Amino acid sequence: MWNRHLLLLAAFTTGIMGTVIGMQVLSHPPGSAQEQSQDPQLEDLDQDVVALLELASSNPLVKQDALEYVDQFWQPAFAPMLIEMLSLVRDPRFIRDAIHLLEIKTGEEHGYDLDAWFQWLWSQPPLEHPDYAAFKSVFYGSLDPRFRDYFTNDRLRTIRLDEVRWGGVRQDGIPPLRSPKMISAEEADYLEEDNVVFGIAVNGDVRAYPKRILAWHEMFVDTVGGVPVAGVYCTLCGTMILYETEVNGVNHEFGTSGFLYRSNKLMYDQATQSLWMTLLGQPVIGPLVEEEITLNFGSVVTTTWGEWQRRHPDTLVLSLDTGHERDYGEGVAYQEYFATDELMFEVPELDNRLNNKSEVLGLLFPEYDSQPLAISAEYLSQHPLYQDQLGDLELVVLTDPSGANRVYESQGIQFATYDGDLTLEDSEGQTWKLSEDALTGPEDQKLQRLPAYRAFWFGWYSAYGQTRLVY
Repeated sequence: MWNRHLLLLAAFTTGIMGTVIGMQVLSHPPGSAQEQSQDPQLEDLDQDVVALLELASSNPLVKQDALEYVDQFWQPAFAPMLIEMLSLVRDPRFIRDAIHLLEIKTGEEHGYDLDAWFQWLWSQPPLEHPDYAAFKSVFYGSLDPRFRDYFTNDRLRTIRLDEVRWGGVRQDGIPPLRSPKMISAEEADYLEEDNVVFGIAVNGDVRAYPKRILAWHEMFVDTVGGVPVAGVYCTLCGTMILYETEVNGVNHEFGTSGFLYRSNKLMYDQATQSLWMTLLGQPVIGPLVEEEITLNFGSVVTTTWGEWQRRHPDTLVLSLDTGHERDYGEGVAYQEYFATDELMFEVPELDNRLNNKSEVLGLLFPEYDSQPLAISAEYLSQHPLYQDQLGDLELVVLTDPSGANRVYESQGIQFATYDGDLTLEDSEGQTWKLSEDALTGPEDQKLQRLPAYRAFWFGWYSAYGQTRLVY
């Protein structure tokens, strides 16, 4: 069965892929001088790739020549490109011919089940044609010319190209909020107490970003507490991560690339057009890969507006005045997606210990030589005072009645009780006070806050398959 998301895109992709690729790029025989002079993008493109693209031509003679070429010169590295084309091209003849070729040449029988074809592909060692990146550049460049810079044969990468899938929008087609308007809590009369917000506190600068707004934009870029940051909300994998965008004196300006990796949003930086994996905070395709950058990330509290405002009456709040026309009602954006456990884009492997979209709190501290840890949000709600150790790092996770999680160092201290608000007591009967920055105990002793974020279980597991899970 065709992916439901792709069916929603059918009208759009029919016009773009059928018209732009079928008529403008692919209207001449493979490698012909006329075709190459028409589009300089194809000048150095391998004849194999041109023939594959021409299978989607609107010219029946070109299509037939291409079909004969692909059939005669078939190689396993054709399969990823053909499967990618199947995900977008809506011409019935192309779909029939492509599936027939795939079944004959691979011995697999998945028919029109596109997800099954991708799962088969990902179960194989990478099948990459030397011009696979150039293929993606031309294929997706017909949707948005800015996509061409993402994929070139000389670009470094740390991930499989066949797992990089188009998400259905152009570059910044889901528009980030850049230096968005913030208002006081008193002015935020559009919010109800039970509305979900993402709360942050940076150097005393306290802010709330309602999920109902960010779900339409998936990113804000701003300076908070004097620190350049990007708040990246991946609706598909359920993560909201606050990244510091300045590394070694360079501030990276991020946007939404339009592509996904394992149903995880890929960002791009404006200067180099490198693609960055949201869950890792690292460039995974492009010139910045060789710099081995990892963005520092801060703490985000997923809570209710009523609870955040009670704790932080002076908080700033994201305004409805975003410069965009959207229905910012609670729960409107991605309503159907959030209502089921089905994925919009398949991933190579799932783990059924939890439902796909069960929320987990993700903890990752490579500096302590520890494996990733995921803790079920439901488990934490039932265990509001939870202590653990990752490598040499001892920590405590506190969960309040709204479900908000906060993580702190514990440094060997055992805590006995937590009142669900601002006060803890340790095993020796001493009182500790909670703030967004630290736990403060006797003689002003400090236990620092540790960064953590929530994610859907499938998303966390797709990025960190070696994770430990507490549930």
